[in-house]
Amino acid sequence: MAIGPISLGYGYPAVDDAIRDQLNDGITFTLMHPLEVEVAELITDIIPGAEMVRFSKTGCDVTSAAVRLARAFTGRSDVLCCGYHGWHDWYISVTDRSLGIPDQVSKLTYTFDYNDLDSLVAVLDGDVAAVILEPTVFEAPKPGFLEGLRAACKEHGALLIFDEMWTGFRLALGGAQEAFGVSADLVCFSKAIANGMPLSALTGRADVMSLLEKDVFFFTTFGGEALSLAAAKATLLEMQSRPVLQHMAKQGRKLREGYEVIARDVGMRFTSCQGYDARSIVLFDPTKVDPLLAKSFVQQEMLTHGVLWGGFHNLSYSHADMDVKIVLDAYREILPRLNELVRSGNLSTALRGDPVLPAFRKTANFHTRRRSTFEQSA
Repeated sequence: MAIGPISLGYGYPAVDDAIRDQLNDGITFTLMHPLEVEVAELITDIIPGAEMVRFSKTGCDVTSAAVRLARAFTGRSDVLCCGYHGWHDWYISVTDRSLGIPDQVSKLTYTFDYNDLDSLVAVLDGDVAAVILEPTVFEAPKPGFLEGLRAACKEHGALLIFDEMWTGFRLALGGAQEAFGVSADLVCFSKAIANGMPLSALTGRADVMSLLEKDVFFFTTFGGEALSLAAAKATLLEMQSRPVLQHMAKQGRKLREGYEVIARDVGMRFTSCQGYDARSIVLFDPTKVDPLLAKSFVQQEMLTHGVLWGGFHNLSYSHADMDVKIVLDAYREILPRLNELVRSGNLSTALRGDPVLPAFRKTANFHTRRRSTFEQSA
């Protein structure tokens, strides 16, 4: 599903027709196109707390804009993050792929561990402008975790930012805020919003977002590009009028539960399928098998069954029962072979090429922060 943006399906008539119709009217204009207002109104109707909206093209555009806004609004510099938030300097500077970014940049961003409220509270102080995280990735938030984040940010005057690239328009129509009943100050969307067309949206509190009118500069020539806005309008209207999210959840649940049944029947003790219904991930226990070797083998063999597989189940409204059956039938053939290769110690010999590699060497418990010297002594 194009790493997530395809929410309705490829060649989806309502979206493609909207793009064709808009193409006759034009693509990019000097002045604001009415679609920009129409889509913004749809978003404010759908997303809790979305009092204002600003459009751009990619997810990291709007997460970076949210961080800049938080710094401007609070007058502070430090950012605490949890998850992946794009390739821009403020975030990527703290990863192991930071070549080309000045060292000073990494001194302003720090990480904390998901579902570990204490790891956040211990370092949240008067220097922190924002806490940004994906509300959930595949692990469900523990009871009180998101609520505790909300309360801690309010207590210390930091803004809470939700990165909803994945949860937006998948977990619930109103995203994670609706699903978990926790509000953020700023919320970032992209991926599923326009069924594959490049569009992202920054939403949130009017008193924060209004800084974009004069004091904070966030502009891109193609932010109001009309083909993507036409696609977004059609996509959101389909989601409002049809059981899109319910269907994705139903089909995704079949895949997740079906995988678990097959793995259990085979006797595999080193794999599981985790996540929420519309999006889940196949995991391998690193204490029992090399996860990258196992993932490489399954990916290799799934391709022979006509399934493009990267370890994830990303569902769309167009996934039919037959599509689910094809994937589960492939698992039924592949998992017993994987289990035997792991037991015999011959997994690496079954690969026809180099194994896949991780995007980052560390994804948690790195570049952590201490409280400011002033607050430690207070």
